Amino acid sequence: AEMTHLQAGLSPETIEKARLELNENPDILHQDIQQVRDMIITRPDIGFLRTDDAFILRFLRARKFHQMEAFRLLAQYFQYRQLNLDMFKNFKADDPGIKRALTDGFPGVLENRDHCGRKILLLFAANWDQSRNSFIDILRAILLSLEVLIEDQELQINGFILIIDWSNFSFKQASKLTPSILKLAIEGLQDSFPARFGGVHFVNQPWYIHALYTLIKPFLKDKTRKRIFLHGNNLNSLHQLIHPECLPSEFGGTLPPYDMGTWARTLLGPDYSDENEYTHTSYNAMHVKHTSSNLERDASPKPMKRSQSVVEAGTLKHEDQGESENTQPLLALD
Repeated sequence: AEMTHLQAGLSPETIEKARLELNENPDILHQDIQQVRDMIITRPDIGFLRTDDAFILRFLRARKFHQMEAFRLLAQYFQYRQLNLDMFKNFKADDPGIKRALTDGFPGVLENRDHCGRKILLLFAANWDQSRNSFIDILRAILLSLEVLIEDQELQINGFILIIDWSNFSFKQASKLTPSILKLAIEGLQDSFPARFGGVHFVNQPWYIHALYTLIKPFLKDKTRKRIFLHGNNLNSLHQLIHPECLPSEFGGTLPPYDMGTWARTLLGPDYSDENEYTHTSYNAMHVKHTSSNLERDASPKPMKRSQSVVEAGTLKHEDQGESENTQPLLALD
């Protein structure tokens, strides 16, 4: 009877899927977990801050019950947090930086799952207002969102889909995506987090995002590479992998357009106030509870609407040619 509490709440279909796809065997779940736990002494350099059954189980699921691989992922998970302490300081939805990223729709999370039971995360790249959100805060908001979502056992088994829409993402915005911060994101998502990513879909990517992708390919595992799909503006190829009835209209789906505040409201609950127009007073009032160190950086919030980004994409073309020090690494690729 004890083994079943670890699978409590899972549908029979999901339990069967875990058996078929992940080699999950309810009869020896405890032994599997204990064997991973026994490896912890081999890494005294790492503080394993959580070692309960349910926690270790998500790492086994993420690595198809290959114990050594599951342990490596568990060690990486804590090591990544140890090496990037500042990223995980005040790692909560109401941290000002994380809250701002969530409010701006980073990430978006669709309510309904796809036809394989996977949760769909959305990123509308053009909505990244670089005067408001650092890339690190967006990454923190994504990692925190995954942390909350991975509590759901169905998602530990079914996994996630990530769709990144690059429409209207300017060259200037792209020039801020340095290889080192992209590497940090890849390490955080690919090598240090117990989630199964069923697919990462790029939509409407311009040539310079293609160039960036070539640049980061060496950091990607073969398995990850096979799951990255560059659709360009061909939505049919996206629909072959994710049914239109699971997608909002931005991706040619039958659902209404995605409302950027959806996931922020879910995570922040009553704490969330839908401040689309940030007046300086209410904006700074939000920060009074926190240290003033963030204030200089945040003094001039400029919320960016999706429509505005179109204009910006148009006006930036000339400006871009002049930014040679930024464009150098990208252009050197071709």
